[in-house]
Amino acid sequence: MSPISPALALQTAQIAALTGALGRQVDVAGLGVLDRTGQLPLAPPGLSSPNGACRLFRAADGWMTLNLAREEDHDLIPAWLDCGFGGEPWDAVASYARHQTRADLVAGADLLGLPAAAVGETICDSLDPPRLPLGRPGRTGGALSVIDLSALWAGPMCGAILAAMGAEITKVESVRRPDPTRTSTPDFFRRLNGAKRHLALDLGAADGQARLRDAILVADVLITSARPRAFAGLGLDPAEVFAERPGLVWVAVTGYGWTGAASSRVAFGDDAAAAGGLVRWTPGGQPRFLGDALADPVTGLAAAIGALRGLEAGGGVLVDVALAKSAAGAAHVCGLSHA
Repeated sequence: MSPISPALALQTAQIAALTGALGRQVDVAGLGVLDRTGQLPLAPPGLSSPNGACRLFRAADGWMTLNLAREEDHDLIPAWLDCGFGGEPWDAVASYARHQTRADLVAGADLLGLPAAAVGETICDSLDPPRLPLGRPGRTGGALSVIDLSALWAGPMCGAILAAMGAEITKVESVRRPDPTRTSTPDFFRRLNGAKRHLALDLGAADGQARLRDAILVADVLITSARPRAFAGLGLDPAEVFAERPGLVWVAVTGYGWTGAASSRVAFGDDAAAAGGLVRWTPGGQPRFLGDALADPVTGLAAAIGALRGLEAGGGVLVDVALAKSAAGAAHVCGLSHA
């Protein structure tokens, strides 16, 4: 049984009810997208995440986590520590962090785009993401069209659920930076994206950006998983998009939310889980990971619920679904207390 079963059960029941009212009822468990068991080597959770990329360590004033999920993250460690080191980085990180506050470590990581977090820093008692009214209700029915511009796990899971409901999904990938799960976990990629049409575009070129914009402006739902500042470079200012497509439901999956100072922060499933307090605590007061990237499945389900509720209300909203807040909501539902 998953350590977050109470949260998943609550969310999947809501999705079954909402999809049944809007299209085909979806049994999320049957899609095989709630965990990555058998998809990649996973060790038991502890101070390191099951995939080994994320670790928990002490700062001067509490516990932190750092996720070296991307190859380029390793290259940023010397700038973050303000020193060089030989060999693997974790001993250097642990030694440096003992003399730094969590706030300073998080601020430095944010400047560099490193996914780091203070354990339990995000508090939220709800699994339902807020819906920001940027447009106005106006969807009149008919076949549901979705553009899925997201990657990895949470955003594509939202798209997979809408596809299972009967929506027409087009997954758009950059030819320069395709979805990493396409090669890292190909079977899981197929589970998340196999029911979608696929469109590869050069999003660094004007023609590719124009084709993407044209597709979005006739869609009912847009799913993204980039930070807000990324969309300026794509010519996708939210105010302009909603002015032209006021009934759109834009599902924005981010690490820490669409608005506010934390909107620039990078996050992945393991570090975001720790940020939301989705960890277990030892009798000695030390945190341990509970499972594999647990913020991702609860965020994917939260994104689908937000999309469905937005559609139910006629659209015109940006669904602000954040990994850390979803993890915190799951921690609340599962009765996990912050130490």
